[in-house]
Amino acid sequence: MSRSKGTSRRGAMHCALCGREEKRISAGIGVCRDCILQRPSEALALIQQRHAESRRRFGLPPAVPKGASPHARRCGVCANECEIPPGEKGFCGLRTNDGQRLRTLAGDPNGGLVSWYHDPLPTNCVASWVCPAGTGSGFPRFALRPGPEYGYYNLAVFYETCSFDCLFCQNWHFRNAHPLRSRTRLATSADLARAVTERDTCICFFGGDPGPQIGHALHAARLALQARRRQPLRICWETNGQLSQIGLRAALDISLRTGGCIKFDLKSFSDPIHIALTGVSNARVLQNFAWAARQNSLRPEPPLVVASTLLVPGYVTAEEVAAIASFIASLDPRIPYSLLAFAPQFEMADLPPTSRQEAEACLHAALDAGLTCVRIGNAHLLWDESRTPFPADSFAGA
Repeated sequence: MSRSKGTSRRGAMHCALCGREEKRISAGIGVCRDCILQRPSEALALIQQRHAESRRRFGLPPAVPKGASPHARRCGVCANECEIPPGEKGFCGLRTNDGQRLRTLAGDPNGGLVSWYHDPLPTNCVASWVCPAGTGSGFPRFALRPGPEYGYYNLAVFYETCSFDCLFCQNWHFRNAHPLRSRTRLATSADLARAVTERDTCICFFGGDPGPQIGHALHAARLALQARRRQPLRICWETNGQLSQIGLRAALDISLRTGGCIKFDLKSFSDPIHIALTGVSNARVLQNFAWAARQNSLRPEPPLVVASTLLVPGYVTAEEVAAIASFIASLDPRIPYSLLAFAPQFEMADLPPTSRQEAEACLHAALDAGLTCVRIGNAHLLWDESRTPFPADSFAGA
């Protein structure tokens, strides 16, 4: 079953476990939120089959490989810590075990599967409402002016691999990436660093996720900074948080020094919900976020750590947001938190976008949990339940 081209069916879906009929149950998941929480073993067994079916189409392993072979090679680049059997790939699809050592799909050990573009500032970045590029925060040390940096650019660097398997992925097309296809650049860190121009005042590494190629990104950032002497060049990261401890510490340190930030996309607080949506536990994500949040006091202005959550209808509810926000607030209530409206995509294209009512309920839940800096992002995607009973098919792939 596939909705990878953005098609959707707006009819109600039955939960495979309890039989409940609800328009906010995605066929891509097949199970309702309540059953995931109340019957996690049964629910996740079914949902993992959905992940496996989806990943098979892209030649990816069905789950994070662990202990499948005495000749497996361990990859510690990200927090998945895959144990890759001979002739097989790691979860992100980048590294393979040739029987003797790990190799990358990029071929060249210094190469990366990456594409980039120059995005005019201020961008629709998750942190634009609090960062130097969008607000002038940190002027004059980290910003060119006390307001938005109009006329300048962000070098947006998209890594074509990911350590998660989000069934709602908004950028799922990167899974078609291959070194022989023209859209993907097989580039060294030096190639990427040379792409930085004098009009670029920040670099944002995102994807996919930069985690599986964190060494490539860090090297490129350092090379770019060596070439830039005076004008600010902020280094930012947008990540699912599934980074290795070494990678996270290095990424945060370079952002701290340059006025950039590390943006964690916290999918959920409940581990069963997280596994259902992404195929991976959130244990390391929460551990990594907790460590990073404790560093926020090193440079609260501009914010060093920013969080966001995609409001997936039926699964990431106000209750889920309250739990995430309480967790953030327990670490540092000043951390900015952006609630992102959902656009139906990939295997969950049969869901509606987030409604205004849902988003506002989540906003109030986050504020009630003790956070002081919360906003609703992608508000143009929201629909009004009081005016439209249920969105039309035209919302699919919005």
